[in-house]
Amino acid sequence: MADDIVIDSKLFHERLNNFVTKWKADKRSGDSIFNGAGAIATVVGKASDPGSYLKPAAFQLWLLGYEFPATLFILTPDVFQIVTTKKKASYLEPLKGGKVPVEILVRGKDAEENKKQFQSCLDTLKKSGKVAVLKKDLSTGAFAEEWKTAFQAADIKEEDQVELGPILSNAALAIKDEKELRIIRDASRASSALMSSYFVEEMSDILDSEKKISHRALSDKVAAKIDDPKFFAKEKVSKTFDAMQLDWCLTPIVQSGGTYDLKFATDPDDNNLHAGVIISALGLRYQTYGCLVGRTYMVGPNKSQESAYKLLLSIHDLVVKSIKDGVVAKDVYNKALAFLKSKKPELEKHFPKNLGYGIGTENKDQSLLLSAKNNRVLKDGMTFVISTGFTDLENPSPQDKKSKTYSLSLVDTVRVSLNDCAVFTKDTTSELDSISFFFEGEEEEEKPKAKRDRAPAIAQTNLTKTRTRHERPTNQDAQKEQQRREHQKELHQKKQAEGLDTYGEGAKSLNGTEAKKFKKFESYKRDNQLPSSTASLAIVVDKKNLTVLLPIMGRPVPFHIHTIKNASHTTENDFTSLRINFLSPGQGVGRKDDQPFEDPNAHFIRSVTFRSHDIARIDNITKDITELKKDVVRREQEKKQMEDVVEQDKLIPIKNRKPYMLDMIFMRPALDGKRIPGTIEIHNNGLRYAHGSGNVKIDVLFSNVKHLFFQPSQHELIVIIHVHLKNPIMIGKKKAKDVQFVREATEMQFDETGNRKRRHKFGDEEEFEQEQEERRRRAQLDKEFKNFAEKIADAARNENVSVDVPYRELGFNGVPSRSSVLIQPTTDCLVQLTEPPFTCLTLAEIEIVHLERVQFGLRNFDLVVVFKDYQRSPTHINTIPVESLDPVKDWLDSVDIPFTEGPLNLNWATIMKTVTSDPHQFFADGGWSFLATESDDEEGDAEDEESAYEANDSELAISDESSEESDFDANASDEMSAEGSEDDFSEGEDWDVLEKKAARKDREAAENGSEDERPKTKAKGGRKR
Repeated sequence: MADDIVIDSKLFHERLNNFVTKWKADKRSGDSIFNGAGAIATVVGKASDPGSYLKPAAFQLWLLGYEFPATLFILTPDVFQIVTTKKKASYLEPLKGGKVPVEILVRGKDAEENKKQFQSCLDTLKKSGKVAVLKKDLSTGAFAEEWKTAFQAADIKEEDQVELGPILSNAALAIKDEKELRIIRDASRASSALMSSYFVEEMSDILDSEKKISHRALSDKVAAKIDDPKFFAKEKVSKTFDAMQLDWCLTPIVQSGGTYDLKFATDPDDNNLHAGVIISALGLRYQTYGCLVGRTYMVGPNKSQESAYKLLLSIHDLVVKSIKDGVVAKDVYNKALAFLKSKKPELEKHFPKNLGYGIGTENKDQSLLLSAKNNRVLKDGMTFVISTGFTDLENPSPQDKKSKTYSLSLVDTVRVSLNDCAVFTKDTTSELDSISFFFEGEEEEEKPKAKRDRAPAIAQTNLTKTRTRHERPTNQDAQKEQQRREHQKELHQKKQAEGLDTYGEGAKSLNGTEAKKFKKFESYKRDNQLPSSTASLAIVVDKKNLTVLLPIMGRPVPFHIHTIKNASHTTENDFTSLRINFLSPGQGVGRKDDQPFEDPNAHFIRSVTFRSHDIARIDNITKDITELKKDVVRREQEKKQMEDVVEQDKLIPIKNRKPYMLDMIFMRPALDGKRIPGTIEIHNNGLRYAHGSGNVKIDVLFSNVKHLFFQPSQHELIVIIHVHLKNPIMIGKKKAKDVQFVREATEMQFDETGNRKRRHKFGDEEEFEQEQEERRRRAQLDKEFKNFAEKIADAARNENVSVDVPYRELGFNGVPSRSSVLIQPTTDCLVQLTEPPFTCLTLAEIEIVHLERVQFGLRNFDLVVVFKDYQRSPTHINTIPVESLDPVKDWLDSVDIPFTEGPLNLNWATIMKTVTSDPHQFFADGGWSFLATESDDEEGDAEDEESAYEANDSELAISDESSEESDFDANASDEMSAEGSEDDFSEGEDWDVLEKKAARKDREAAENGSEDERPKTKAKGGRKR
């Protein structure tokens, strides 16, 4: 034992007193925990193996903080006897003097004296009645054997011996205090860091480079990392974390190649790591408290393996969600088993007999097994190792002999709490995408090809090659429209078939995840926690515990702020009335009426009223309740807003060379403070933006990049590299899903002083030089940014990131947010990158597009995007010029997005609620076809009128005004747009005047020899703002 051992006397007496208090309380309530035991005897012989503590040693660690070999504990409610050696006794001397007397018996070399000490302990046991001992005592060593011999000789009857293990678990070891839980949390974080940041990297490098390494060698390499304090310092486990206090609870285990042991009881073998299913598990012990984390990694998994893993992941999540205070251990196991039987009953024989066990100072608490027969009730503060898996599954399509059978395993360390279970090892991801590895690179090569093939399908132009109106084929636009209709009909039929296939009969509502649940709120656990001011029976607003205490029937009654709807007061002469309204069923209106209640048919207090002459105090109480309610609502809104923000992994800087960088860069959204340019750098796994002098750094990891765009400075004031993220990140105090790196393309300085250069060059010549210089500078800037964007894509190629450039010629003006902006298609998206808030819609996520307000007489129409994720609100792009209607339709059709059109704005909140409430019925009733019904009817009416017009020419001579729609058939609208006659028509010019103007334009076009003048006029008109 080291000389610097100091036992925390205060903690020792606190835990000993709590243990004895539970003991005495259990005697009064029926001996359900201690089973009538009047004394406890526990012995530690030889020192435990590193990282492995049996229950007697765990009890010592819990009480003393250290393990004392060759030491005997005899404990009764009235006395604590400790038999140990002289040196250890010196460390225990300061423990004397507590509520429970501590008696220390020092062993020496005198054998007779030693026997007397043991006899004294045995006398204590005999006086106490039943004795709690470990019936299967595994302690070894001369001291332990001597005690076992003496105990057997004492002839204590078998029926007077009680099993000690469950007693220590229930009364001492199982339920941890806050300090113990923090220690286990830190051990779990350190284990997760070792698994995620070291083992996974080493394993992927070995497999990628096709190196040969044995399971034992790889395990030893990971185990050696415990001696690297810099690694754990870099991982930032916690502020007070000391890597020097780490030890192994489970030394790293690596298994592959068809040989698996999901109990992790065997050491790693000398077989080489096999590129198939790899199982790894490890557990660190921090300050004597242990944890475990284990994952399965799959190289090139087939569909059968992916399906089995998804099922295991669902079972694992179900187990984690089932663990909470008050749940019986066997119910957790049976619930998971029932789920497995409902999904794949044939896998039951591959399922383990238990799904985990308690952990703490003891490696495995056998009394806390999550098995089918354990009746132990889980309590808040317990910690468990959750271990789910399938053993010896058959691989239907093995890639080699070693892949014929495989196993799957998931291991996490969790903490039982009152509500949701806390997963301490959540930093080690278990999602299928994260644990699957593909090293061939085939998929990565295919996707860019698909992108290149899609681009030419986009409509490039709307120009015609005919010179005059008389040469133009009358059926050109009609043929084009017919082809588009037929293609759209095919897309709609395909979408309908996909909907029926996805949401078959019996499909559940998609609203289940958003359904509100009844919540219970606890203001105080005990009476002594109430504020002292309640003694005067006054109204008290306890802001700390979010509670309002009201004096009712002579007692202070607490009401949690979540049960209160509002508070108001009314002054009447010399007194004032305080009215507090509570939430109750049936009083809500609109969206607030869905407040759930545990029993809506119960009796509820709707309001209470208090009267007082102290008007100022009642006014203050009303303000306090109102402010408290506002604060709670605001905090809940902030919490909900931050739900989708994820904490990114650590950026890995490039160390062997200087990273690629761009300087004089501004980031959007901008950081707080002065607007200063910074530098953007490309590192191993992400981008780093250093603001100003580098004091503030923003990291964007490639794994979080969904789309990467480069927008040149053409027709813009800035050149842009835009990153659209999968999950939002925090920039300053705000979350952002889009990050831009820009540089201004305009010249910042203008020389108006009449310098030497201006003396020799005047007017147009100088302006021409300036324009040339600006064009050259813009081209250089675009080239620099485009090259940098391509370098980003190259560095992020493992994450399938590629550079996308907007097609400006296909852009159209619209209002996606506050102002009218140019919205441009790209190969995979529809974007607006110039003005915040930015717009980025992924085409692959779009279900259907509906064009609203498409009718004669309106200059603008709206575009509504409905996503495949029906829980996501549709996106609106409003006020698009009607000249862009045909180009928008052409583009939508070219990228295989079904669209419909209608004359009115629809209530999309109601529509999407209908879809999500019963998706099967929605598609059974025709799906999205209802959007096209109205527009089809109108088109049919228009065709009928047009055919009537063609059949009876005399009616036109009588009244040309009565056939407005026939005036605006396809050919007539082309003529009027070509002649720029929209304004003319509005002035009331008749048909004869328009015909003369058209003939004059035709003659001018023939004289100038311009082939495409009139269509170009149309093209310009289509982009008029």
